Amino acid sequence: MRENQIIDNKPKTQKLVSIISVNYNQPSVTEALLQSIFETNTYPDIEVIIVDNASNENPVEKWKIDYPEVVFIRSQVNLGFAGGNNIGIRASKGDFVFLVNNDTEFSAGLIQTLVNTFDEFPDTGIVCPKINYFDQKDLIQYLGYTELHPITARNKCIGQYELDRGQFDNQTYITAFAHGAAMLVSRKAIVDVGLMDEIFFLYYEEFDWCLRFQHARYQIRVNSNVVIFHKESISVGSDSSLKNYYMTRNRILLMRRHASFLQLVLFYLYFTFLVFPRNIIQYALKRRFDKIRATLKAIAWNFSNSSNIMPPHL
Repeated sequence: MRENQIIDNKPKTQKLVSIISVNYNQPSVTEALLQSIFETNTYPDIEVIIVDNASNENPVEKWKIDYPEVVFIRSQVNLGFAGGNNIGIRASKGDFVFLVNNDTEFSAGLIQTLVNTFDEFPDTGIVCPKINYFDQKDLIQYLGYTELHPITARNKCIGQYELDRGQFDNQTYITAFAHGAAMLVSRKAIVDVGLMDEIFFLYYEEFDWCLRFQHARYQIRVNSNVVIFHKESISVGSDSSLKNYYMTRNRILLMRRHASFLQLVLFYLYFTFLVFPRNIIQYALKRRFDKIRATLKAIAWNFSNSSNIMPPHL
């Protein structure tokens, strides 16, 4: 079938889908996710796995009583987004794993439509739905990513902040990167490619994963026939120094992993003489000295972790 063509969303396969989400100090948010899954899902063959990433208060024992149909796993250590999801993947049984942020809420037909993508396009490794903002449900957050710029390591999120007037509906197409908030992933592809690399902890881990998928000749796709709603940056905060640290650290790490020698040299020059001084000046003017410390710590981490660490495998 030609891409961008309207596809038939009638059930074609009934394979087990493992829905996996990670909780960290947000029990009420996770409970809202569970409620949305059970209220909207009509796909007959699912298992739901929630990994608690060493929250300050352990919600698992209560959850086991309230949600006996859900598998709960308590990690004694906070392993970040990648590590928490990897725990869930290892424990799952599904032919597909649907990795979703706990701050998302489902819509009707979500799982079946995404599963159908693998039937329509067998070279698919990961497929994402349209992602809209939860607080303004007609505002788009994600409909794919552009390629990373080879020097700046920046890219654009397609459709972001556009009003959803149906202009992207009824399309399935290849994109450069999946969005970590909602990714349906083939287990066969995970066996071939390996798990997410836990060294990233937060941010850019899905970019690294997608590049590895593409290297293994799997495609990343968006299916705009269905939507999931995202409460952006609940766990970390949209303007926190922690987010600044991991975004900076892992942007550099991603380039170290995947850029050519020339691209890496140009990126280092760009970062050293433009990005770094510009950001430090901006943070100083705003008296965000916590962000200055986070930036310096992120750079220092890359110096002290100079050797590439091989990605994990199942």
